[in-house]
Amino acid sequence: MADNARAKKLADLIREVVAEKLQRGIKDPRLGTHVTITDTRVTGDLREATVFYTVYGDDEDRASAAAGLESAKGILRSAVGRAAGTKFTPTLAFVADALPENARTIEDLLDKARASDAEVREASSGAAFAGDADPYKKLGEDDTAE
Repeated sequence: MADNARAKKLADLIREVVAEKLQRGIKDPRLGTHVTITDTRVTGDLREATVFYTVYGDDEDRASAAAGLESAKGILRSAVGRAAGTKFTPTLAFVADALPENARTIEDLLDKARASDAEVREASSGAAFAGDADPYKKLGEDDTAE
């Protein structure tokens, strides 16, 4: 089993090689410039690599990019093998990254919170205190200090 530093180094190399090959080496129109490699993880035995990607576009673009990545898997693995120079080239598995959807969900929740804060601010703009403006007793007004 390899150490974590070696696995991290190989994961970084795979991310760079796959991104470079997608940008300049593969002529598949399904991939184009819409695919971004966000992260890569390698198992401890350096046999399998998971490549996370995002696609700029709608669901149809995501589906076509996934098909394009699956068809280019062999070419990308060969490029990784040449660059890594290891005895065994890890198999590549492409997984769509859920980061954009999570970010969109968080933004929606923040918008709801801002709207709720605005409603509370609007409702409290003309409000007055329930009692006196200063509810604390002061020495010398009603009671004297003992």
